[in-house]
Amino acid sequence: MSAATHDLPPLVLALLRRADDALVLGHRLSEWCGRAPMPEEDLALANLALDQIGLARALFAEIGARTGQTEDELAYFRTDRAFRNCLLVEQENGDFAHTIVRQVLYSAYADSFWRAAAASAEPALAAVAGKAEKESAYHLRHAAEWLVRLGDGTEESHARAQAALDALWPYSGEMFETDAPEASLVAAGVLPDPAPLRAAWTGTVERIMTRATLARPADGWMQTGGRQGLHGEVLGTMLAEMQSLARAHPGAAW
Repeated sequence: MSAATHDLPPLVLALLRRADDALVLGHRLSEWCGRAPMPEEDLALANLALDQIGLARALFAEIGARTGQTEDELAYFRTDRAFRNCLLVEQENGDFAHTIVRQVLYSAYADSFWRAAAASAEPALAAVAGKAEKESAYHLRHAAEWLVRLGDGTEESHARAQAALDALWPYSGEMFETDAPEASLVAAGVLPDPAPLRAAWTGTVERIMTRATLARPADGWMQTGGRQGLHGEVLGTMLAEMQSLARAHPGAAW
């Protein structure tokens, strides 16, 4: 698949962006397997990762129906420049507070997006959204409960949660960007309008921050580029690990 955004049909591009969000975040969450703070959370994060990877597979299947590509080709044989995930989800796990803040910021967006997308004029997207909205609601609730525990916990946990929020906040704006291909889909009723999504996201995140006794970072310049295939080094490093087995044994079945 070409790395150039303008080479992709608008619907394929929109599906690819959400599929890559899910795949990259799923892999990041899977990195906690065997390393989470407690056994219960080890299982919880693994299940969240499986939900995200399952969502990515469903979206890749819809892309493949339009392009002829397989799930493996889309997941394992594209370079970082061909990935269209937002920059937020590729950020490294950091400490547990960092992971939880990343999860809250993204899940608050995903929860609103998939709920709205369930009414999409594109039947395939609406069908995927019908399942994804149920999972994203749980992901948000789980992450929010943890953020409240961390923010309103000890002095150390509060400081770590606030530091993570300050570091990740500049990556939040990209989720609501709309370029020409997606604007056409919004106008056609295929994608949700990002304006009400942002309003819903802001309200949700502010309520969680208040409960967690965390201060909202100041809005300012936002990181961008992921939707166009421009990523940091962290994604290339992650993909090198994630894709290593498939690339070492191309065409293998297991």
